[in-house]
Amino acid sequence: MYRSYSGRARRGRRAWARTGTAAGVLLLLAATGCGSSDESGVPRKDALAVQAPSQLPKSTSPYWVNPDGTAAREAVRLGKAGKAEDAALIARIAGQPVAEWVGADDPDSQTRGFTEAATAVDRDALLVLYNIPHRDCGQYSQGGASDGDAYRAWLDKAAAGIGDRRATVILEPDALPHMEDGCTPQQFHEERYALLKEAVGKLKALPRTKVYLDAGNPSWVTPAGRMADPLRRAGIDQADGFALNVSNFQTTQDSKDYGHRISELLGGKHFVIDTSRNGNGPLSGGDHEKTWCNPSGRALGAPPTTRTGDALVDAYLWVKRPGESDGACKGGPDAGQWWETYALELARNTR
Repeated sequence: MYRSYSGRARRGRRAWARTGTAAGVLLLLAATGCGSSDESGVPRKDALAVQAPSQLPKSTSPYWVNPDGTAAREAVRLGKAGKAEDAALIARIAGQPVAEWVGADDPDSQTRGFTEAATAVDRDALLVLYNIPHRDCGQYSQGGASDGDAYRAWLDKAAAGIGDRRATVILEPDALPHMEDGCTPQQFHEERYALLKEAVGKLKALPRTKVYLDAGNPSWVTPAGRMADPLRRAGIDQADGFALNVSNFQTTQDSKDYGHRISELLGGKHFVIDTSRNGNGPLSGGDHEKTWCNPSGRALGAPPTTRTGDALVDAYLWVKRPGESDGACKGGPDAGQWWETYALELARNTR
């Protein structure tokens, strides 16, 4: 497996949008002595007030910043505990728009909650739909819908929740690369292609939804031309483009070069790049698992933006949620679970 994420549902919430906060990132204010208290109820003198993040300028990054995301809550908790340095590091993550991964449970509520919250502050929701049958070849993020019909029903609910609100969807990370590299058994290929193509069609039928099919990363399926035909069979002609480097660590330049080669074979199709954790590039050497599963020494990458300077690259996105584990390796928790130690390392290593 080359990337990993928990498919556990994230509840749709509708009260996230907040206004009147300071711009950009969480702010650590001066010690107030009133932000937290000990067991006796006496306020702690070292408690720090922490403001929730606000939205970034639309001209640079039109995507919604979740003021109640995991990183935001963790920064608040660290601030209340008087851990100013750690809170400031986690604030580097909390202040950026990160993708919301839609899992198996209650997809209509999830997508409705995320898109309504984004719409309330005039931003676009960034979503990952991740429930394809036989997901992740039975590895760290195994699971998914029980069969094709269950997936279609799930997708219909997810699409209904998005409705006419603005959303950018990364569709089924790993689904195509895992067929091309042989990890997903051959008997499931035809159904998967059909499901992905149907999914692209249903999502593009929504009036304000952009869709990008996952196409792996430069270190996975090579040469790049091997991904062209799977993308065609999955409906890339209807999609807005493809996504690269989801949950991986390949450099932005390598991803751009790889994407340009695929795009040339697809008539100039556009793409997006996950830059969430590629600030130091991939881990060199070591065995296979060390390179993709919670590798040490990594850093946050370029912040999410639509200003990429490349006509074919629609956006740099944080698709993988920095600070959440790739899987139960190197002392990390299960895939998708918050891991403070790793989050702090990513932020601390960022230039």
